[in-house]
Amino acid sequence: MPRLPRPVPGDHAPYYGKYIEPVLDSDILSTLTAQITEAQSLLQSLDEKSALHRYAEGKWSIKELLGHLIDTERLFLYRATSIARADPTELPGMDENAWVAGADFDRIPLADLLDEFVNLRRATVRFFTGLSPEALARAGTANNNRIVVRAIPYITAGHAAHHLEVVRTRYLTG
Repeated sequence: MPRLPRPVPGDHAPYYGKYIEPVLDSDILSTLTAQITEAQSLLQSLDEKSALHRYAEGKWSIKELLGHLIDTERLFLYRATSIARADPTELPGMDENAWVAGADFDRIPLADLLDEFVNLRRATVRFFTGLSPEALARAGTANNNRIVVRAIPYITAGHAAHHLEVVRTRYLTG
């Protein structure tokens, strides 16, 4: 797999620094691929009742959190596709709580959600593998902020790492 360049200051809104900075691996495609196994190891042994667990009132269930990862990755991949293809359209943001509330992820079997995450992640890796250096360097506007395509796989990996850590520390302990 080719190595994708790490984003530099100005490639993304400051908000995304919290996801990019913890991603230390310089081979982001390997990081994205390894997260498939990590998510499977963490979630595939849960039963349906456990997957509905919320660690506090008002928090998402494990199924909802996984659905959020899927929806967000799909959104990030759309942004990357649009910008890499030189589409000048300004892209919208998202209200993650509204998206989760509107999705009814708790009715979907956990195995199906996990399978969807795995397949989407494989498609994400394949997409970024095929981009030219010129496409990776293209910038666009998403949620009223400048973003460069090369930042998006790092944001995707960091976002997933953050939520998988939340599962480990808040859902599966105690």
